[in-house]
Amino acid sequence: MKKLALHWQIIIGMLLGVIAGLIFSNFEGGGQLVQDWIKPFGTIFINALKLIAVPLILGSLIKGVSDLKDVAKLSKMGGKTVLMYMATTVVAVSMGLVLVNLLKPGNTISEKTRLELLSNYTDSAKKYQEEAVNQQSSGPLQALIDIVPDNIFNAAGENKNMLQVIFFSIFFGIGLILIPDDKSKPVKDFFDGFNDVILKMVDLIMLTAPFGVFALLCALVSEAPSMDLFHALGMYSVTVVIGLMGVMSFYLMLIKFFTGKSPKFFIKGIAPAQLLAFSTSSSAATLPVTMERVTEHLGVHKEVASFVLPIGATVNMDGTSLYQAVAAVFIAQAFGMDLTLSAQLGIIVTATLASIGSAAVPGAGMVMLVIVPAQAGIPEAGLALIFAVDRPLDMCRTVVNVTGDASVSMVIANSEGLLGEPHVVNWDDTYKK
Repeated sequence: MKKLALHWQIIIGMLLGVIAGLIFSNFEGGGQLVQDWIKPFGTIFINALKLIAVPLILGSLIKGVSDLKDVAKLSKMGGKTVLMYMATTVVAVSMGLVLVNLLKPGNTISEKTRLELLSNYTDSAKKYQEEAVNQQSSGPLQALIDIVPDNIFNAAGENKNMLQVIFFSIFFGIGLILIPDDKSKPVKDFFDGFNDVILKMVDLIMLTAPFGVFALLCALVSEAPSMDLFHALGMYSVTVVIGLMGVMSFYLMLIKFFTGKSPKFFIKGIAPAQLLAFSTSSSAATLPVTMERVTEHLGVHKEVASFVLPIGATVNMDGTSLYQAVAAVFIAQAFGMDLTLSAQLGIIVTATLASIGSAAVPGAGMVMLVIVPAQAGIPEAGLALIFAVDRPLDMCRTVVNVTGDASVSMVIANSEGLLGEPHVVNWDDTYKK
């Protein structure tokens, strides 16, 4: 018998968790039973995700930055690539913030349910509220100061300091690029292997995801079994999907404006890679198909594709960054927190840099989401609210990630004179040096 795909296992775990939570909430002592014997497994799952966040950033981001070694030969193309990826990510995060502030999905939760949520997470809520007050009383450049750590080990010891870990990882990667190859190779080989180990650990953690979401949903429903909570989750999901569709439309406009190619041409060429991305939720697993579609069906020269797409699979996670921004504000709304403009600008910076460190594997966006709420002073406990619907949204945002990589590769190829017609047999005859 064929094994059920992980995303179906997670969806089944989610549904069973809701059913179990409703059952337990309808008899005396059921809620306490869930608290004592079921919720701890959800807490373990969240702790495992938080445990892997710092190593995932270090391994993935140092590898991604050090892989830019090719910029020595293709400095012009490398600069364009990084700038394009950063620009599209900022657009995606900003689009997500605009939507979540307009639609306000977290505000659909009633005051009664909000008070129940706050009572369940009283300690966490108080702690983050105190930190928010401290941040408001600090100087205008304090956020800039906080990015640069005075001790990397202290920074790595707190998930809320993840922006400092990202800064160190980028700085370390740049250092690897600037030293001689014979000196950097052993270090780079170590981090390549380290990154592989961490990605395998992510795989192992995700195997427990069906049980983790079961425990989280069961506890959530038994603690606040109000239908408006599920209505809010539905509104949250709709907000994310609308945002992802907006980002896709932005890509099509980029293609039309910078390359002159029609949206129909682009979608037809990249569609198989999009379908694979949707089914696997992995940019890395889709990368070989993405490269084949881009070179043979969209007319991108193999030199551009082999440089731009692997980097994109590591540093360009527009769908993930939009989701992180929407999720962070949604959780804040659910807990009745009013995020300031500076806090939301901080979300843009954090989500943009966090997307660079998001590994191209299923569930990595969920792992990276740990850092965004913490950076904005939002209770991490609120992550339990969105884990239930994360998997189907993960499938959708991976499609956006892969589409973004392909669209940027076309724009870069066109700017370098390396965009031709599909199925060009001998690129050497058309390669404009």
